Amino acid sequence: MRGTVEISMYPLDESYIGPIRQFIDSLNEHEGVEVETSATSTRVCGDYDRVMAVVTTEMRRVHAAGEATVVFVLKVLCAPSTDR
Repeated sequence: MRGTVEISMYPLDESYIGPIRQFIDSLNEHEGVEVETSATSTRVCGDYDRVMAVVTTEMRRVHAAGEATVVFVLKVLCAPSTDR
């Protein structure tokens, strides 16, 4: 099954652009997912389990760094696979 997660990241810090760029760059390093960035959000698409694993890994990395309080807002879409 295919999944799409649309993510908006809100670092609660005056210098918010750097952490957002770093998060998007980290998402782009993962193979097996498509990453599309717009002005207000980033979409990660691909196999549902892979997408969820990538998003979880990268959000955990941001929170574990603890450099600033960060809020993530997610929309999750799941579509049946067409590989039947």
